[in-house]
Amino acid sequence: MSNDNALITTPLTADLLRGALELERTEQGVLPHRLPARARAQCADGQLAMAEAQPAGVRLVLRTRATVVELDTLPTKRAYVGAPARPDGVYDLLVDGRLAGHASVAGGNVLTIDMTTGSMRTEPGPVGTLRFADLPAGVKDVEIWLPHNETTELVALRSDAPVEPVPDRGRAVWLHHGSSISHGSDAASPTTTWPALAAGLGGVELINLGLSGSALLDPFTARALRDTPADLISVKIGINLVNTDLMRLRAFTPAVHGFLDTIREGHPTTPLLVVSPVLCPIHEDTPGPSAPDLSALSAGQLRFRATGDPAETAAGKLTLRVIRAELDGIVRQRAAEDPNLHHLDGRELYGEADAAELPLPDELHPDAATHRRMGERFAALAFSPGGPLATTGD
Repeated sequence: MSNDNALITTPLTADLLRGALELERTEQGVLPHRLPARARAQCADGQLAMAEAQPAGVRLVLRTRATVVELDTLPTKRAYVGAPARPDGVYDLLVDGRLAGHASVAGGNVLTIDMTTGSMRTEPGPVGTLRFADLPAGVKDVEIWLPHNETTELVALRSDAPVEPVPDRGRAVWLHHGSSISHGSDAASPTTTWPALAAGLGGVELINLGLSGSALLDPFTARALRDTPADLISVKIGINLVNTDLMRLRAFTPAVHGFLDTIREGHPTTPLLVVSPVLCPIHEDTPGPSAPDLSALSAGQLRFRATGDPAETAAGKLTLRVIRAELDGIVRQRAAEDPNLHHLDGRELYGEADAAELPLPDELHPDAATHRRMGERFAALAFSPGGPLATTGD
């Protein structure tokens, strides 16, 4: 921690944060959550608990004259048995909307996950300090985007000048829900996940409810979307339902209708875009579940394979091709009475030509270059004039 006694400590309060639905007081400080307590109480799944507490899209937003800003945090880092060590999470610094630096925090807790058994264990670690110095003089807006893939308790905020919340900029709020790809898996940093890139290009304020492994049409997630103020909404549905082998087609169709019904209870006329899965070759025609490729794991690589039988699609097992067709039909049916409901085929964000050029490194998740491509395409398709989430006229 800094020994600079001239630094001012500012309480970490909700008005300094964007992208979180709730702050939990902890022994160390505050923990941002992307699902409210009521939702968290309705599911004891460890994967969901880990995902919603990872602050994808959550950022501190400050107006200040400070040239030095420090943030004490307690990260929880992930380690996978048999796989190479993961890099520390990245914090992105933006000054007046422009990227001005990256940093990481050493130490913290370590959550070790055994992919073959599903077991998890946590080893406690120390609080670390993030320091950004030599910021430009004068009043400016400073954003610190928290690591999208590393649970981050906020312990203390210090600066060499007072900080205050940034007033509403008048931007539309975009609320997005999806799977690990929306969460940001394998993106280079929190501002380079595809939703963050798309939000920047579209000039909108992002609330990212991408939940790694947990975009499963859960009613509590639908209620969180229903109850969160937003001007624009998108939901990306499909891959997790296949790779968890959670349900069959008979359950899927009414579950999608129920999910959309719940969102519409709170947002009856808000532009709502349903996005089907991007291309994932292992699950296009082969059902789940997905499983770690043990031969790759023994060689120190994390890769996945599809373990289902394609013949079982006749009995209602889900594949990505089945889901895309069903989502298209659902949206067409509902749009007859809901003109603000739209559909986007995920292969327009990442399709066969993209897979040939930029294959998924672990067979499930895109790399940093693909996140950038998807973000640029989503912004062009959704936020441009005439798009389903356009904030300006045609």
